[in-house]
Amino acid sequence: MVHTKDSDSEPRIYGFTRTAAAGLTHLICIFFTVFITLLSRPGSSLFSWHPFMMTLAFSFFMTEAILLFSPHGSPMKRFSHKVKGRVHWILQCLCVSSAVLGLAAIFYNKHLNGKPHFTSWHGFLGLLTVCVVVLQSLAAVPLIYHSLAKGWSLAKLKRYHAASGLVTYLLGSASVLLGLCSTWFTTSVLGYTWYLSALCPAVTALVMMNQVTRAYMAKKRLQS
Repeated sequence: MVHTKDSDSEPRIYGFTRTAAAGLTHLICIFFTVFITLLSRPGSSLFSWHPFMMTLAFSFFMTEAILLFSPHGSPMKRFSHKVKGRVHWILQCLCVSSAVLGLAAIFYNKHLNGKPHFTSWHGFLGLLTVCVVVLQSLAAVPLIYHSLAKGWSLAKLKRYHAASGLVTYLLGSASVLLGLCSTWFTTSVLGYTWYLSALCPAVTALVMMNQVTRAYMAKKRLQS
């Protein structure tokens, strides 16, 4: 998605804070995905595949795909940018596959039960998000096969990919948050569990925004 490089003169406390934030994000995306998996019990019904697949797509695969390029929290810091790019591509393919399967599960479930499709904000935004993530992933193919992007510089393609990727991630986070407002989820959790659950996509979205925007700021400093 995006590769960042921080200034050596940055105060150490900032680096420590960002490392802690990235580490927390890893824990959150794993914890939240496991929590939704246990709650939805995939395989127990056709509907159960929808929250499981969508959470797996946007809260786990896409989050980890972006964090690969974090200078503070990447689990592949010692690997080359090319290797990170390949793993990022694999994670994004898994994200798209999971999102499409999650959409198919809820679509077919509503069809079987004779219910209208995409009538809620969650349903509409979810459909839009899946369409955008598919298009965004297809548009990233020239980053791997640059010969397909005649007349476009690789640097410009990376900038557009990072910006569109952030928009896609924010759409995914918003869709997940709206899903937490659904009848299924609100009747499945009690007390402060809903608020703690809502914090998960909100916090990870803030960390992703910080990572991508800092990448642009770093590039501008290098160019000036």
